[in-house]
Amino acid sequence: MRSSEQPWKSIARLGLGLLESTYEMCLCRELSIRGLSFKRQVPIPVEYKGVKLDCGFRADIVVDNTILVEIKAIESLAAIHDAQLLSYLKLGRCKIGLLINFNVELLKHGVRRRVLGLIEETSL
Repeated sequence: MRSSEQPWKSIARLGLGLLESTYEMCLCRELSIRGLSFKRQVPIPVEYKGVKLDCGFRADIVVDNTILVEIKAIESLAAIHDAQLLSYLKLGRCKIGLLINFNVELLKHGVRRRVLGLIEETSL
């Protein structure tokens, strides 16, 4: 593996059919190997009228307190998954988000990057 390779590309070599939690743990291992700081299963509260409410939202991984990563292992990504990522970005006060679906033949078809405030959509 090249050190400059994106961590999720290494994990894609595991293949299709695993649980989201497996891909999540493997991605955390890759981040750890690379010395990146991250948190797993980060609670995302909803602030309403000055009170933080725990509504059960959790980001799969937050890297370096700046990049929110949502992991999927589903047949195909849908608009609701993009909406989930954007909501988590707004609520979690992150600007950059990655939505990664590992249940695809070619990983580049399963990776989407979203940046809050960026008008055009960007896909990897």
